[in-house]
Amino acid sequence: MHATTVTTTEEALRLLGAEEGLLSKEEKASLDELGFVIFHDLIDPEWIDSLRERYEYLMEEEGAKAGLEVHQEAGTRRLSDLANKGEDFDGTYTHPKILAAVNYILKRDFKVSAMNGRDAIPGEGHQSLHADWTAPRKIEEPFHVAISIWMLDDFTMDNGATRVVPGTHLLKGSPSDYMEDPSSPHPDELIVTGRAGTVIVLNSHTWHGGTTNRTDKSRRALHPYFTAREFPQQQNMRDSIRKVTYDRISPAARYLLDVD
Repeated sequence: MHATTVTTTEEALRLLGAEEGLLSKEEKASLDELGFVIFHDLIDPEWIDSLRERYEYLMEEEGAKAGLEVHQEAGTRRLSDLANKGEDFDGTYTHPKILAAVNYILKRDFKVSAMNGRDAIPGEGHQSLHADWTAPRKIEEPFHVAISIWMLDDFTMDNGATRVVPGTHLLKGSPSDYMEDPSSPHPDELIVTGRAGTVIVLNSHTWHGGTTNRTDKSRRALHPYFTAREFPQQQNMRDSIRKVTYDRISPAARYLLDVD
């Protein structure tokens, strides 16, 4: 068992090697201007294989209960509580590059809000454009949430990849203030594509949504999700943490999960 207790985000990031210098000038500009950044080839092939294997194992084991800890969604397969479901997932919420980007977005103490997985069933998966914050944004307020999207399969134009409307993290209000129907296409939206192993870090105030999977195969993704520390988690990790997980992970990881 680890003996040290971490008490600040700054300390956790230092212990995990998540220095701001990990982000290039171009990556910071992408977060500032577009509201997201793409990190190619972040997951090595061996890790992808183990994540896919664990993903499918959990789907089969949990069956109709998969995702219940946080959210189930029609037309998709969902997983939740992944912090407790295998050490393969540990590196997704403690990865230095991801944490550096989340820290750059939120600019204050933060924590993991939830650890989920999602893939659209063939023919399904379309979502309305939304921000991952229920209150309409005010221009002067800081950003409160960020999400990372880990591509376990290629994201293509046809298999349900995420659509994003660049720059909308800078707007006040919500998509419904600007669009009659947020489920419809937006003239400025981009479909974010990439090879398996790519990770997107998204300022979650940026409008985004899943698209329809028009193929006959899965398009699996993991969604480690972060929030500023003063807000509740999507899943209360302190209530759900398992002893085997707590004993396995580092003090910095415990801090990020807010379980110490």
